[in-house]
Amino acid sequence: MGRRASIKASLQSRRPVRLRAGVHAERVMATPSNLRSMRAGQQVADLGALRPTASAQVRGLMGTSGDRAGVLVRALEVAVTGDSRLVRELYTDDVQGWSPAMTVSSAAELAVELEDREEAFSDIDLDVSPLDVGDDQACVEWVVTATHSGPLVLDEDVVIEPTGRRCMLRGVTIADFDRGRIRAFRQYFDEVSLLEQLALIPAE
Repeated sequence: MGRRASIKASLQSRRPVRLRAGVHAERVMATPSNLRSMRAGQQVADLGALRPTASAQVRGLMGTSGDRAGVLVRALEVAVTGDSRLVRELYTDDVQGWSPAMTVSSAAELAVELEDREEAFSDIDLDVSPLDVGDDQACVEWVVTATHSGPLVLDEDVVIEPTGRRCMLRGVTIADFDRGRIRAFRQYFDEVSLLEQLALIPAE
């Protein structure tokens, strides 16, 4: 049995997990406020359509490199809040993406994945530090802390019900750019650590 299959089997035997049956109900788009974002050393109080309850900070980048880092920060904000409304602004239509929790080959697929997570977490704090930003690539390290306050879709079969637990996740995201938008990304984090913090699988 593979790692993800083993995790899924463990989760299905524990509360508070429920199996999905068919297409989930239509979700109400959340409109949280009070985003404080620091990108390229300048505070941004309002990102227009994106208003997640999150704070994000990028330190030490200016100019074009700062712009690319800023796009990546906005993409991370969208990912952690599940707000899919800015996907086509931040990503190319044919974006290729991978993380331990998903694989996508288009902006449309990415939007669906994000919508499945839209209501999962609240009280989100996101801190981002650039590791390397080049002509057409950016690599950042991030730490996100959030409260598991809504249903978390693990895959097409399993939904994890809210636990109310506060959890922290560290990761690295690498993105390739095409004319200011992300055309590919790889995201690395420990999915097992998250499930352990939510008390859904035993800690090793």
